[in-house]
Order: sequence, then structure tokens, then C-alpha cells
Amino acid sequence: MTWLQKFGLLASLYIAQGLPYGFFTQALPALMREQGMSLEAIGFSVFLVLPWALKFLWAPILDKWGSRRTWIIGANLCTVTCMLAISTFELGALASNAASVLFIGFFLMNLFTATQDIATDGMAVTRLTEQERGLGNGIQVAGYRVGMILAGGVLLAWFTQLGWQYSMWILAGLMLLFTLPIILTSDSAQIEQQQKLQLKDFFAFVKQKNIGVWLLILISYKFGDYFAGTMVKPFFIDMGLRLEQIAMMVGTLGFAAGLLGALLGGWWVQYLGRYRALLLFCLIQAASAASWYFVTIGHNDMWVLYTLSFFEYFSGGLTTAVLFTVMMDHCRPQCAGSDYTVQSCIVVLMNMVSASLSGVSAGGMGYELHFIFCGVLSLIAVPLILQYKDSFIKPAKG
Repeated sequence: MTWLQKFGLLASLYIAQGLPYGFFTQALPALMREQGMSLEAIGFSVFLVLPWALKFLWAPILDKWGSRRTWIIGANLCTVTCMLAISTFELGALASNAASVLFIGFFLMNLFTATQDIATDGMAVTRLTEQERGLGNGIQVAGYRVGMILAGGVLLAWFTQLGWQYSMWILAGLMLLFTLPIILTSDSAQIEQQQKLQLKDFFAFVKQKNIGVWLLILISYKFGDYFAGTMVKPFFIDMGLRLEQIAMMVGTLGFAAGLLGALLGGWWVQYLGRYRALLLFCLIQAASAASWYFVTIGHNDMWVLYTLSFFEYFSGGLTTAVLFTVMMDHCRPQCAGSDYTVQSCIVVLMNMVSASLSGVSAGGMGYELHFIFCGVLSLIAVPLILQYKDSFIKPAKG
């Protein structure tokens, strides 16, 4: 498989993976707030992504049995089925009388996409060389963000014209479209490798040198970012912005910024090195989270909102690309899916905790103090990165 085919396949899978997650995290909070849902309820709804935090429980099954290709195709088709099923209900009913249907539907979608993620991450770790990981993760994050923006930005912009049912149909159609490349790709070589694993192989991950400090970095690195980002869109609604305006910032501008940040972040990792990139991007992320404070004190011209939205998505692309690259460095080839999943589950779990508490913070302290606090939280990882400095893979020469 050529590098172009390799990157193209991974990009399509991460786009497909980002579609349901993007709609749930980007579009749904704004739609639910418009339907009158409280900030606290929006914040706590993040627990519907619990499968992303618990996927380590069934990751060894995917590493040991079956083809990653089979797991990916099956999970994507199940996600499409959920989308079609939930499209049969009206949005107003889902936000009130049939709220349980909405929650169950998105919980199942998160379960299936989390399973797809295990297999896709395992495929990425085994197929990307150490030199390809920076750019590969840039493409991975960019692809994922393309999916998120298509579902959470573009569909949101057209939601008033399309309505709930047609939006979900389009989402299902896009999911099928980006599943086609893996259907046309053979993955039979994976089965032989996976069947050699024993249970003790999976637990050996925690025996790696200095792994404890690295796990603390995973816990803290994106905490402040999600603490801020979860409340930005409800903040927009409370400011009086229309869905079309929010979609323009999240969709058009967010798409460009996230894509640029992911690709540049993946590229810069190779030249800055893991350590410097992780540290620098963490500082940029902290500045982005705290910058929303200036909007709360009156600097709310549209050009300011567009600038800060670009900054938020750009910094998010940078930090995610470098974090995923170093996560791959800690994966063993024979347990690639499980090792990567353990790390990503830690990140997702902390993101869930962060997002669920964000509504309480914003509701209790007000948006002004909330966003300042977010900037402070984003700096927690800095001393840990400094301590871990000598354990990172050094940048390639030449």
C-alpha cells in the first residue's frame, strides 16, 4: 500500500468517525439550548459518550479476534442504522417527551463509533512508520475534524431548511460514503498477528518506563480546553446569535482552522520534536481557552468572535495532532489497538469529566470567571511535560 493510499484510507475512516460525534458535540448543544434545555443538562449530556471512555474494556477482543476491516465495516453500518431510526422522531418530541430515545440513540452511536475507533487506531499504529506518525496524525485529526464540521457545522447551517429528518438522512448517507474505501481494502494480514496475543500481553502496557508521568499528561492536557469549549456554543445562544451565525463560525471558519491546525501540528512535530511541540501547543491552547473572557466583558463584535473561533479550532488541531502522535509512540505493535485505546480512553474520560462540570462552572460563576478558570486549567500539564522531557522521541535529523 502506497503512502497516498494509506493516508487516504485513514482520512476516510476518521471522517466517518467524526460525523456522529461532531453532530452530538457541535450541533446538538445549540439545538437543545434553542429548545429550552438548561446549561446543566447540556453539560451532563456528555455522559452519553461514556463508551469512548470505557472502550478499553473490549479493545483486547478486537486486537485478538477477527479482522479490523470487519469490525470497522460492521460498526459503521450499525451507526447508520441508529441514524435512520432516530430520524423517525420529531426534534421537539426528542427534546421533551421522547428525550430517552434521543439519549439512547446517541449512546448507541457513540458505542459503535468508539468500537470503530479501536480498530482504526490499531490499523494506523501498525501501518504508519515512526517518521510518518506526525503527518499521519495531522491527517487523522484533520479528517476527524472534517467529519465533525460537516455534521456539526454545515448541517447546522442548513438545519432550518432541511429539518431534523433530512439532516439525519444526509448524515447517514455521508457515513456510508466514507465507509466505501475500507470496503474496497483487504486487511486479511491482520488476523494472523492478532491471534498470537495472550491476556498478559495487554497488561504489560503499564510496565513501560516513566509511564505514570505520561498518563498524568494525558489526564490534564486537554482538560481546560474542553472545560471552555463545551460552553462556547451555549454562550453564543445566550448572546442572541442565530444558528446560521454559529454554524458559520463552527462550520466554515472552524473547518478551515481545525484542518490547518491539525496539518501544521502534525508537520511541526517532526521538526520541533515531541517535547517542544507538546509544550508550545499547550501554551497556545491555554491562551485560546482564556481569550473568550474578552467577549464576556463587551468585546463581542463579530470580527472578534470569528477571530477567537479560528484561534480555538486552530489550537485544538495543534494539540490533538501532537498528543495523538506521542500516544502512538507508546503503543506496542502486537497490542496496537489496545495500547492506543487505553490512552485515548483516559483522554476521553477526562474530557467527559471536564465537559460535564463546565455547565456547573459557567452557571455558578458566570461566563466571565469560567473562561479565566479554563485558561488556568489548561496550564496544569506544563510542569508534567517539563518533567517528562527526556522520555520523548527526539526529532528526526535532516
